[in-house]
Amino acid sequence: MSVTGSRRLLTVVASIAFSLAAGSVQAQTRSETLRYVTGASVNTLDPNIPGSTREAFAVSLSTYDRLVSFGRKQLNGKWVFDLGKITGELAESYEVSPDGLKMTFRLRKDAKFQDGTPVTAEDVKWSLDRVVTAPVLGKAQLLTGSMTSADQFKVIDPLTIEVTLPKPDKLALPNLATVYPIIINSKVAKAHATADDPWALAWLKENTAGSGAYKIETFKPGEQVIMARNAEWNRGTPDKSAFFKRVIVQSVPEPATRANLVERGDADIVVDLQASDVQSLEAKGKLKVISTPQYNSVTFVSMNNQIPPFDNVNVRRAIAFALPYDDMFKAALFGRGSPLFGATWADGKPTSGAYPIPQPVKLDLEKAKEYLKAAGMPDGFSTTFSFNVGQASTAEPMAALVKESLAKIGIKIDIQKLPDAQMSTQINEKKLPFFTEGIVAWLPSTDYFYRNFYTGNQRWNYSSINNPELAEIAQKARFEPDAAKYEEDGVKLNAIHFSEIPQIPLWQPSQDAVMASSVEGYTYQFHRQVDYRDLNRK
Repeated sequence: MSVTGSRRLLTVVASIAFSLAAGSVQAQTRSETLRYVTGASVNTLDPNIPGSTREAFAVSLSTYDRLVSFGRKQLNGKWVFDLGKITGELAESYEVSPDGLKMTFRLRKDAKFQDGTPVTAEDVKWSLDRVVTAPVLGKAQLLTGSMTSADQFKVIDPLTIEVTLPKPDKLALPNLATVYPIIINSKVAKAHATADDPWALAWLKENTAGSGAYKIETFKPGEQVIMARNAEWNRGTPDKSAFFKRVIVQSVPEPATRANLVERGDADIVVDLQASDVQSLEAKGKLKVISTPQYNSVTFVSMNNQIPPFDNVNVRRAIAFALPYDDMFKAALFGRGSPLFGATWADGKPTSGAYPIPQPVKLDLEKAKEYLKAAGMPDGFSTTFSFNVGQASTAEPMAALVKESLAKIGIKIDIQKLPDAQMSTQINEKKLPFFTEGIVAWLPSTDYFYRNFYTGNQRWNYSSINNPELAEIAQKARFEPDAAKYEEDGVKLNAIHFSEIPQIPLWQPSQDAVMASSVEGYTYQFHRQVDYRDLNRK
């Protein structure tokens, strides 16, 4: 870094440190305040608003309750959310009928909104009606759990609500633990609704009406959120309010500045640093670094299966055996993650019905040339390879290695660095032939991955694969109650995936949470942000 750059960085750090300190003046003690810095920003207080950021999701987890939430489990010695364990949040208890068509929730008798009024089943129904009726993000999410109509939510009595499903759906209950189905104080929201905005979307974008662990003190969209503990909230573990009396969430776009802030003690925790900064901070040994493979996400190289030459399966196979996986993994992530290459499948069969699993691919240029010859293109071809410029720290070194390796089999690529909006638009319009991206599944079951990322003419089907057999098995698995049969379906899906190679899974990156040594309780969450309710200071 140049001298000028260093001075600029120090000025920014000093400014941010002052801002954080000013925020903590009102806190009772420094130890009771959690200071979190993030590269993106909180742009809305309602997670359902289109365009909501992950940081906005994290704030909503603390300001609103849902009926239920995910438990947690140990994975390779790290705490992660547990899709298979659903616990009550506003629900004191719940039961699923033997035929799987009804879920009945009984609310906690002591649950109150932050204005002191009790949470009722009428509030729950209004909130769930809103998610499946209003033009909000939650509508598509709850669709994946067979909840599509307000008719499915019925008030039984002031503390009991029933949800009816058209078919038994294993993802219905977990869907209610995701970000979107927040329970809103319906009387407050209705008071701010209008004829043009019956669900109070505009008002709730900048205000809250929840029962969560924290109340909003100040909200400056794109800059900072300060939250104060709701002392009446007792849904924590074990039945206690949240530990920190105040949480400050501040946007700091420059990763080096975020690293400097946490190293200096001006921030308590950060999760989105560059791998090189994490490695450096970890080596110094002063901070706690918890590195958790993102087991619900995948980084891949995708090929549009409808655009020549990638509509030829032998071209896709040639690419799969021409990538320098080990070098890419080291250059992009410094090895921080779980590789999805280099596996050995006995008899050529998938080792599991889970998704994703390591693929039996490795760098083998001679095999890649054979596939190109089989595709009728022994001399190769020219194409583009695109990545989101916002992911340049990992994608750019990877792209350079892809270009160098493919050139050895005659494939010439022009690297395109696309701004986020342009990348998103071109993916949506199916115009990119060859690119790298990442996917995340909040409910990481095999059928959920395949249904959402490998079927239909929709944005998230990055490779535009159109395989009727895959679509049929994925849809059947969605409603399969027998675990053994579900596993069989998963193995079939994985076999089709490897045979067709619509896209090439590379790795599951680690989420590196860097925090002060005094901070405890961190759990990797499905939304890949910090759940402030989990944390405490020893």
